[in-house]
Amino acid sequence: MNVQEYMRDLGRNARQASRQLAAATSGDKNAALLATATILDASRPALVAANAKDLESGKAKGLDAHLLDRLALTDSVIDGMIEGLRQVAALPDPCGEITDMSYRPSGIQVGKMRAPLGVVGIIYESRPNVTIDAASLCLKSGNATILRGGSEAIHSNQAIAQCIAGGLAEVGLPSAAVQVVATTDREAVGELITMAEYVDVIVPRGGKSLIERISRDAKVAVIKHLDGICHVYIDDQADLDKAFNIALNSKTHRYGVCNAMETLLVAKGVATQILPRLAEAYAEKGVELRGCEATQAIISASAATEEDWGTEYLAPVLSIRVVDDMDAAIEHISQHSSAHTESIVTENFTRARRFLAEVDSSTVMVNASTRFADGFEFGLGAEIGISTDKIHARGPVGLEGLTSQKWIVLGDGHIRQ
Repeated sequence: MNVQEYMRDLGRNARQASRQLAAATSGDKNAALLATATILDASRPALVAANAKDLESGKAKGLDAHLLDRLALTDSVIDGMIEGLRQVAALPDPCGEITDMSYRPSGIQVGKMRAPLGVVGIIYESRPNVTIDAASLCLKSGNATILRGGSEAIHSNQAIAQCIAGGLAEVGLPSAAVQVVATTDREAVGELITMAEYVDVIVPRGGKSLIERISRDAKVAVIKHLDGICHVYIDDQADLDKAFNIALNSKTHRYGVCNAMETLLVAKGVATQILPRLAEAYAEKGVELRGCEATQAIISASAATEEDWGTEYLAPVLSIRVVDDMDAAIEHISQHSSAHTESIVTENFTRARRFLAEVDSSTVMVNASTRFADGFEFGLGAEIGISTDKIHARGPVGLEGLTSQKWIVLGDGHIRQ
């Protein structure tokens, strides 16, 4: 296979399909999603058989138990894929939405219409259910998509692709609306991220090294985040029961996720009251604590280094710093945050408003766990990923984030004088 020619064929087909999708009705797109759900349900034996090949290969290659678990297409995972398709079908279609219409002095009407981005390339690792998540969001938002999954899930992804193709065919939508790259050759990624004439945006989902490489080499716009270095700041006017629950949940609800807290900031006025209580709870959960000198004077913790403040652990490890006040907390966040998610715990409304205004991250919270930074929790139904960039899509990216707006003008023979 000539990878360059193969990828460019996919690109050309996707570009043509994107034009057809732009004209598709919400009913057609929803029908394709629901048909795919039905086909997935009927194809369980084939999906499990294909997945068994990937699991066997993964074991032979020495993949650890965690990665094998992410790779597995169990009945519950397939159930989740089917439910996800149905949920996306039930979401409002953003395409064609017209807003901000107003008359100008010339007599024309000017407004904005929401429209698909066009062709979305998605690069991801391990989890084959991402194939369905990504395909469903792109299809509902009117975008053609080229999906490049990890080589470890090639058989599973191809089996899922057949189900999607069946759903598209039932409704008469083009099969190229969703294309899953059939080669495991790494050159395919290099081609996909440089085909600016065919691909409008790239969404990488995976480890930091993958995303760094794509951000560095892409000639296409990228929606991405590199790290999830999330902070919780406990203010000296916080309700300490709220603070305890939020700080515990933000860190220990799940460890290997991008919206888990990695650094806890505590105002010195309440540090002696809240830190011993939290340290005991973290110890019960097996969390290793690394703290500044002021923290170490209050609880048992190893010394935090400068590197710790900029580390996404994705593990039961937490950095803690005692700060003078909210200004010091905001300064720490501005220096060390990855612009993902930050939360303040306070009963002071003025400070809460300041924190919202001055902290420059994609999600900023008041009195809530950072674990809520998620497309489903935000009511998006699902998400294609998280963006920490300052482009049109920021934070969890759902259907609206996969569209843009164009200006529209309505006239009736108007000419400019």
